[in-house]
Amino acid sequence: MATRSRRSAATEVVEEEEEQDDVKKLKFKQPLVGRPGKQISVGDLLTRLKALCEELRGLEQEEADRESLEPVAKELAHQSLLQHKDPGVRAWTACCVVDMFRLCAPDAPYTAAQLKDIFSLIVLKLMPLLADPSNPYNSQHLYVLRCLAEVKSIVLLTDIPSSGSLTSALFTTCFDVLSGPSKADNGEELSKNVEHNMTAILGILIDEAPTLSTDVVDVIVAQFLWADPITLGSSGRGKKAGPVDAKQSTLRRKEAPPAYNMAKNICNACPEKMARLVGTYFSSVIVDFTTPGNAPVKQRSRHRAGSDADDLRDEVTRGPSEEELNDASKAHRLLRELWRCAPIVLRDIIPHLQEELGTENVQLRQLATETFGDMISGIGAAGPPPIPELNPATYPSQSLAPVESTRTYDFLTTPTSPSSFPSQHPGAYHAFLQRKHDKSPIVRASWTTGVGRILMTSAGGVGLDLDEEQKLLSSFAQCFLDSDERVRLAAVKAIEHFEFNDIVSKIGSNGGMSEPGSILSNLADRVKDKKNVIHSESMRLLAKIWGVAAGAIVEGNERITTLLGPIPSRILDACYVNDIEINLQVDLAMFEALLPLGYPPMKPKTTTNGGSQIIRDSQTNGDQGFTEAELDKIRAERQLVLVNGLEERAKKVFFAKQGNQVAGATYMEHFLKLCEEYNGGVMDKGEKEIKMRLESLINFYGKTLPDSVRVTDDLWKFAKAHDRRSYQLIRFCMAPESDYRKVFKSIKELRKRIEDGPASSTLLDTLLPLVYRVSILCYSKSHVSAIIEYSRTNEKGLGATAHEVLKEISTKHPKVFSTHVKELCKTLESEAPTARSPNPPAAVEDLKACAIFAKKFPKDLPINTKDGRKLTQSFLNFALYGSPPKAAKYATTIIMSSDNKKEMHAKEILTKSINGFKYGGDHFLTKLAALSQLVLLGPQECEDEADKLVEIAVNGVLLKAHATSAEAEGEWMETPDDDMIARIWALKILINRLRSFPIEKNITEVASPVFKLLNKLVKEGGEASKKLRTPQAHRNLQRLLAANFILKLSTIRRYDSLLTPVDFNELAIVTQDPCLQIRQSFVKKLMKYLGQSRLPSRFYTILFLLAFEPDQNFQDSVVTWIRSRRAIFAARKETTLETVFARILSLLAHHPDFGTDNDTLKLTSRYILFYLKCVATQDNLSLIYHVAQRVKGVADGIKPSTQADENLYILSDLSQALIRSWEEQHGWSMQSWPGKLKLPAGIFKALQSHERAQEIADKVWVDEDLIEELEPLVRAASKSKKRKASEGGDQLRKKMKIESRAKKERTKAERTIKTPKKRRSGDSEDEEEVEGRVIPSSGPRRKSDRRSGAKNYVEVSSDEDEQDAEAGAEQDDEVEVESGKSDLAPEEDIEMADVADQSREKPEPDPEPQTTQPKKGLKGRATKKTNGATSSPKVPAKAPEAKKTAPPSRTAKGKAKASGDSGSSPIANGSIRRSTRSRG
Repeated sequence: MATRSRRSAATEVVEEEEEQDDVKKLKFKQPLVGRPGKQISVGDLLTRLKALCEELRGLEQEEADRESLEPVAKELAHQSLLQHKDPGVRAWTACCVVDMFRLCAPDAPYTAAQLKDIFSLIVLKLMPLLADPSNPYNSQHLYVLRCLAEVKSIVLLTDIPSSGSLTSALFTTCFDVLSGPSKADNGEELSKNVEHNMTAILGILIDEAPTLSTDVVDVIVAQFLWADPITLGSSGRGKKAGPVDAKQSTLRRKEAPPAYNMAKNICNACPEKMARLVGTYFSSVIVDFTTPGNAPVKQRSRHRAGSDADDLRDEVTRGPSEEELNDASKAHRLLRELWRCAPIVLRDIIPHLQEELGTENVQLRQLATETFGDMISGIGAAGPPPIPELNPATYPSQSLAPVESTRTYDFLTTPTSPSSFPSQHPGAYHAFLQRKHDKSPIVRASWTTGVGRILMTSAGGVGLDLDEEQKLLSSFAQCFLDSDERVRLAAVKAIEHFEFNDIVSKIGSNGGMSEPGSILSNLADRVKDKKNVIHSESMRLLAKIWGVAAGAIVEGNERITTLLGPIPSRILDACYVNDIEINLQVDLAMFEALLPLGYPPMKPKTTTNGGSQIIRDSQTNGDQGFTEAELDKIRAERQLVLVNGLEERAKKVFFAKQGNQVAGATYMEHFLKLCEEYNGGVMDKGEKEIKMRLESLINFYGKTLPDSVRVTDDLWKFAKAHDRRSYQLIRFCMAPESDYRKVFKSIKELRKRIEDGPASSTLLDTLLPLVYRVSILCYSKSHVSAIIEYSRTNEKGLGATAHEVLKEISTKHPKVFSTHVKELCKTLESEAPTARSPNPPAAVEDLKACAIFAKKFPKDLPINTKDGRKLTQSFLNFALYGSPPKAAKYATTIIMSSDNKKEMHAKEILTKSINGFKYGGDHFLTKLAALSQLVLLGPQECEDEADKLVEIAVNGVLLKAHATSAEAEGEWMETPDDDMIARIWALKILINRLRSFPIEKNITEVASPVFKLLNKLVKEGGEASKKLRTPQAHRNLQRLLAANFILKLSTIRRYDSLLTPVDFNELAIVTQDPCLQIRQSFVKKLMKYLGQSRLPSRFYTILFLLAFEPDQNFQDSVVTWIRSRRAIFAARKETTLETVFARILSLLAHHPDFGTDNDTLKLTSRYILFYLKCVATQDNLSLIYHVAQRVKGVADGIKPSTQADENLYILSDLSQALIRSWEEQHGWSMQSWPGKLKLPAGIFKALQSHERAQEIADKVWVDEDLIEELEPLVRAASKSKKRKASEGGDQLRKKMKIESRAKKERTKAERTIKTPKKRRSGDSEDEEEVEGRVIPSSGPRRKSDRRSGAKNYVEVSSDEDEQDAEAGAEQDDEVEVESGKSDLAPEEDIEMADVADQSREKPEPDPEPQTTQPKKGLKGRATKKTNGATSSPKVPAKAPEAKKTAPPSRTAKGKAKASGDSGSSPIANGSIRRSTRSRG
């Protein structure tokens, strides 16, 4: 039974004894103490004690007869038993005694002296034996411990006079037992019950003891020193602290030791008392220094007046000694650990620590600042967690790893805060925050470190309030701009402790690298810091961060790209500072982090000749192994990603550094030759001259690196060492013939030789940057092939960058490229086919690479040399007999690009391919491929045989009956059969003939039949003939081919005009073909041409027919692409996607499934909503609304009829209603578009009269009920992130006629991007534009025919046909594309008079909307907002004299809506025009 309060418990026990009728008397009657001269043997004594113990254990307190117990109890306290020499007797005696305590509780039948002897036995002799579980009496020892804890009889210790020594000994013994290793011979560990019972005993003593000595507190606190690696093994303040510390291992353990846990549990079990004890303990160390003049007596001394005043900057004249500072530092580390374990015991000491923040002594303020920072962060005495490894050479990249923390849990260093410090101690937290303004930079640096740790740990895992976190981030960002370099360095160092995911999520929440004032931006500014240590550390850190982020950037992670993508630009831009140290750090960052030499860190697997260079995924798991070519491509990809993200200034630096490699290699070769001539200082002749030249060159190198004296000494030592192998290794690094692996191994071996050699320890630091600068690392021949591949395919959008890099390589390093091409040519010579022997399949890839090179660098191909005859014949053989047919295409390209005798060879290919051509004959596919390329690249040579070429293509192939097969009868053929391959090449003959047709000749007669054929294939679903049945798969392939060829021809200005609006609408329906492959291939081709700015803007309308696309991933990719184009146009201030909305309405009006009933209009609204999701922003919504209004002021120009006109007006009102609802749903505020807008005359025409325009404007074309039903559709479209099953699925299938299509809705989160201002000139296919009759019009009129002459660097096509070196037709294309202009002529705009101002003078035509703000004070028409759904306001013919403020608009439900400012974009200026008419 537990011991209770002394007086009350005694009374209760007496009462219980009086009430008991049946008590048990002790049966044990044998003596335990011998008489003089007749002692009891040890054996008998043990037997008696065991019997007594067993009987006592069987008794309960309530039934035991106290009188029968007292005689035996007194014997047990006899000295002969308590101090018996036999450990067994002592152990069993103690067992009996603790049972007596239990049975006689609460009053023990012993005197104070006897209790002292009993507890001396237990504390001093028995409890230390618990450290040995193998002791034969360990069970008795454990029983004693358990009884003292469960019965709480340990409280009797406090009744002993002067028990302080025993109490201290008990605490010391318990912690010694738990902190030391097990003493068992068999290695048996201590039982967990030992820790549990000891914790209970010590907790009872702390609660019951009136006072505790400082030694006891010291012993408890000393256990936390185990977590402090600095003070382990050193003595503490208490006498027992030293031994406790010494017994605790300095090795890191996976879990806390029992002594540590016991101290922690004691503190938490007795919070009130421990708080007072700990407060008293620490105040002796902390409080002495918090107030000036309160230094300890031993610290005080006399000083001469002013003797130290001039030497001390931040300290007062008197302060603590070094020894006392060490004690204070130790105490502060213990406070950190106590906060992690038992924060409540620091209740009384936190205010004292807060006062320390205001002391005059800098060291103490720094200690307090560091301590508060670590306490808030949950960092204990062991310090922060280790710096996470950011390895830029890891593959796959660490940025693609799961978001979970990569740190392993360590109970010592893993930050943990049991409670929120700011919530528990707000005053102290506020005082800590004020230290950011401390006058001492040392304190500010400590504060910076602390705030960095708080952010890194999220306040010890408790978390920070969002606003509080942003405040800390802002304050932390300012630390990078501090005037003292120690603060700036501390900020940089603090970032090193963040994991990569924390950098993105926490640091990135303050803003990206491009946002001035953000943490990342300020960190990037440090790369130009005047202090070497700061710019070197910041540059090294940033480079590693980008090196890790590169993997996610490659995979298209927009957030990481936005946040961290500009890092290389900021690093390279530092070179403009023109500081030698900074330039050195840039070189090191380039090849150690941005493009690390060892990336990717895998050894290549062996592969057979001709292995493909195409890898499955740039960031897939590397365990399966990669070939050398695949590893080269991985490296090339990273290089292209880096260059792709560079800003213009930084890109110039990058290219300049690579260009300097050639000159640097020349200098290095000269240096190596001089070293060889120097011969380690032993020269036969010319010694003076050699030394002079070598000295001059060494001095030159000394000026290119910091610490020129050291550099000069190191290079002289290198020359004197005369290591010929090192010379050769450096030459390997510079040789254009060396592949990347050879260069990498050479640098690695050179590094090892220098490290192991007897030269200076700084030689490596000197020589390595010089070797980096002259080595062919970026422009290695190993990367050329992969870069060519990217330039061809535009994979991951790197095509344009690849072309740029190729241009630099060809210009600056032609030897690298020529070496690569020569190897290709030699391989192709050996693989050339003959009429009877085919070429290897892998040869086509080599031909492709060679053809691309020949197209770009025709003179560098070794085809016109003395030894080039065999190579020429090889290419001719490929053109005539190559397989697959693409081999002939590439071979023909090479011949027509580089061969000086191309006319003769072209005739040879033409003659052999035409003569005797037979469908299905030998090499007939090869002949068709050669002819298709020849007619493109050699139109003059083919002019005389043009009729034969058309005859072969049409009658010889296209009109042949289709071959039937089971695969052909399916929906799609992944690999076309020979019949379809032949038709593909035949169509290419016709298409390429048009592409190369002379400009000066009339194209109508030649092009019309081709367009008629292509349009028929598109319209008829791929069926070319009415007589012959075409298999389904062939029809689908032919429809796709025709659609793609129309796109290709439309990239040429003179052919786009041949695609009429009717045929254009038929082409657009291809996006809704039942076959997924057709839809995807066509849309991808369309996006490619649009991305390269090769198609007019009208082709953007086709993409918005994907509103009902059933493939969610495909639709998402298109939406992402459209939004990326929106961002590009916004950056260019172009309004292409906004003004194209009129064409979308026209396209919908002529859609075969369009109807005017409400159900169909609700389905049609999904197209408009899809457009708004992709394009609409708060800035450009007013322009889109204005375009919708203008459509109501024109007539249909495609198929003029009353119904066609009404369809446009219905769609105009419908779109206006949807836009207003979209505006309300997003909480935006539209302003009227201030400019004039012209609509294309090809699909629209002017209305016949002003009266007709007024009549159309007055009428509401959409039912009020339908408008009410649109609101749920808009809400679902703007909020839902997943497409839901369409409620009208059956009706949709009937209306849209898209087979096998699951109808789902989808939306994506709207991204606000500034709307572009101008559209590309000449991006419409029509010859005229007509202005819509929406009145009134505000803003000045603008001029027309203004075209931008700015150069536009566009992407290069990845289509294989676009790789061809086009002759005649390509010249036309190249001029248009490179100038950034469309292939179409500028449209003429017809200005139509407003209904309100018929007599106004007709202004000059305008090709695009006016985007300038009208100036205040100018005359203008009043505009009104109503809740009407009509698009055009009813305005009298005479304009009002003064402009009036428009009243707030109201929604359909009558709620007033305020009109706010729309921002700086000109699109959002003005106020929306709303009709004043009532519905009726």
